[in-house]
Amino acid sequence: MKFLVGKDGVYVASGNQAVNISKQNAAVGMDLSAIVEGRLSIDRCKALAQLGLAEPLESITPALPITKPDKFICLGLNYLDHIKEGTNPIPDYPVLFMRGPNSVVASGASMLLPKASVQLDYEAELLVIIGKSGKHISPETALDHVFGYGLFNDGSVRDFQYRTHQWTAGKNFDRTGAIGHIIVTPDELPDGGKSLAIQSRINGEIMQDSNTDLMMWSVADTIASISEFATLEAGDMIAMGTPPGVGKAKTPPRFLRDGDIVEVEIEKIGVLSNPVISED
Repeated sequence: MKFLVGKDGVYVASGNQAVNISKQNAAVGMDLSAIVEGRLSIDRCKALAQLGLAEPLESITPALPITKPDKFICLGLNYLDHIKEGTNPIPDYPVLFMRGPNSVVASGASMLLPKASVQLDYEAELLVIIGKSGKHISPETALDHVFGYGLFNDGSVRDFQYRTHQWTAGKNFDRTGAIGHIIVTPDELPDGGKSLAIQSRINGEIMQDSNTDLMMWSVADTIASISEFATLEAGDMIAMGTPPGVGKAKTPPRFLRDGDIVEVEIEKIGVLSNPVISED
């Protein structure tokens, strides 16, 4: 099933149209939390979608799929060619960091060029939403804990990112990352979100062009690793790292500029699109 989250509620999409199921039942709520947490079943969502009037997808104003996730954990250095285009050593354990809620916006909202830097970079990534809580999850059962897959642009302020060995500052400037409003359930995709084409584009020009098959740590491996130290809760989000082609690695570097339109597209999921504006 393909869900879209808009400012007017949760939609179930089919083709180029979608039905607002929040209007059919208030228990759905205004984001995916009730569905992800199992308070409303997928079958019930399907039934509600049969009751409403379909709307064109372009009429939906995007919103965040989970308004207040307990955790948003991001994986860095997960594509070998991306590691090689930078200066980082090849890791033997997943490189993990966290993003706070003020650092992200929904699809369609403006990403913010900060006053403190001109090095805002783009990073196309596969997003995972956890649908079943767990600790010490095995790789063999990890995909049972996935509710769905989406899109993420891990906007990174590079000079601040590399001021220390920890990446917190560069990954948490206000409104520098973007989360797609489209979430696709696992039954619609290859296991673990594998074998999906992934791209980023600026003003229509392809910047990154790769495939999720090239991730060093799979979704299952990543969930297992995180759950060794943290209990994963329904609604938690995990970003799976970016392929090569980031702006910092280009000659000359291609950082985001005021007026740019930056897009992330993943096969069988959709497109995340955001304008870029300068901070006042």
